[in-house]
Amino acid sequence: MIARALTIAGSDSGGGAGVQADLKTFTVFGVYGMSAITALTAQNTRGVAGIYAVPADFVRQQIDAVLTDMGVDAVKTGMLLNASVIREVAAALRQHRVSRLVVDPVMLAGTGAALLETNACDALIRDLLPLATLVTPNIHEAEALTGLQITSVAEMGQAARQLCEMGAAACLIKGGHLSGTDAVDVLFDGTDLLELGTPRLAAPHTHGTGCQLSAAITAALARGSSLVEAVRQAKIFISRAIVHGLALGSGAGPANALAWLEQDEKDWASQVWQRKL
Repeated sequence: MIARALTIAGSDSGGGAGVQADLKTFTVFGVYGMSAITALTAQNTRGVAGIYAVPADFVRQQIDAVLTDMGVDAVKTGMLLNASVIREVAAALRQHRVSRLVVDPVMLAGTGAALLETNACDALIRDLLPLATLVTPNIHEAEALTGLQITSVAEMGQAARQLCEMGAAACLIKGGHLSGTDAVDVLFDGTDLLELGTPRLAAPHTHGTGCQLSAAITAALARGSSLVEAVRQAKIFISRAIVHGLALGSGAGPANALAWLEQDEKDWASQVWQRKL
């Protein structure tokens, strides 16, 4: 049977992030993708022009429809927007006993638009983190969730440990917003801290990278990869997607998930290094 993955996230009308980016990523990994849409955004490469919330009970109806009939091997959440949606999503995941859950705590669009209401952070921590196989915040999201200030790789490790103490089974903090010649992420699997790095890429078209990275991890988990191997595959995938980003629109174009299927002479696997922190 083909591996199956469900994304519970917002729709990006420009196709670069959100549900659209997740489904493209699932597909290039050979995984059958399904979706439950939490919000509609009017969005392009320049920013978010508008957001329309999907009622929480209809989000739940979408999840139930998929999981009672088609089943799933892994689930990811992205933009959830408000506390009522978070509570319904968490209740559905508990009811259906989802065992592989990647939580991407989407709070802001790359252009700065708020994608999570200010009163929803507590619900995310209380209701969703305890269900997470992996939570994947960037540095700003990790600071908002933990209250810590993060300015170094060591502090990323402290925040990752704290997020696991708050309920997540594992945490990957993305370090793209730190300076340095390498882009370093920190993975805490509940026991060990691991740094995973790649050379920092100076590329202009990076819209949707956070969504695509967490979707790639979800797809790899759905196919049976271990957590560390899933994260490593996703790092290779997103490096290729960034380098081959698409110059669409007049703003920051999308990272290109289709690059995973194209021939590339560069050995991207050798570019990913890892070591214990």
